[in-house]
Amino acid sequence: MDNSDEWEQRVAALWTRFDNYEAEEFLARMDVLVAELPETSPVGPFERASALDSVGRERQAVPLYRQALAAGLGGPRRRQAVIQLSSSLRVLGQADESVALLRAERGARSDELDDAVSAFLALALADAGAEREAVSVALAALGPHLLRYQRAVGDYARLLAEPEPRD
Repeated sequence: MDNSDEWEQRVAALWTRFDNYEAEEFLARMDVLVAELPETSPVGPFERASALDSVGRERQAVPLYRQALAAGLGGPRRRQAVIQLSSSLRVLGQADESVALLRAERGARSDELDDAVSAFLALALADAGAEREAVSVALAALGPHLLRYQRAVGDYARLLAEPEPRD
């Protein structure tokens, strides 16, 4: 096992114990781990942003997510960064930017985070005043997981996505 595997295991272990720490202690522990990375690594700003975000410091997290993405963050962390950045933007009242990022992400590729993208898109759409579309996105993501009523829920999701009839 090389050092990067060992470092990843220590980061994963810290996240697993997140609820065991007060915010400041968790952030300090994350900073120690991130300090082991090269300064040019996009993983450092991502992990710092994630830690700040997780303790409710979205305003501090946003520039770090942007830095990590601009520095070429790749792999599964890239998609996580987009989702988490979008969520933070929504919390900070920037729902329109959140919607734009998540819509682009839905078209990027498909993986195990598709439903998370849809969930956060639904939240952003609701905050942006597009409640019908938000419910449509949420139902479309939920439908395939239902043991029964998949077709009905899918049909309702499509109907909700259509423009509302005007009287």
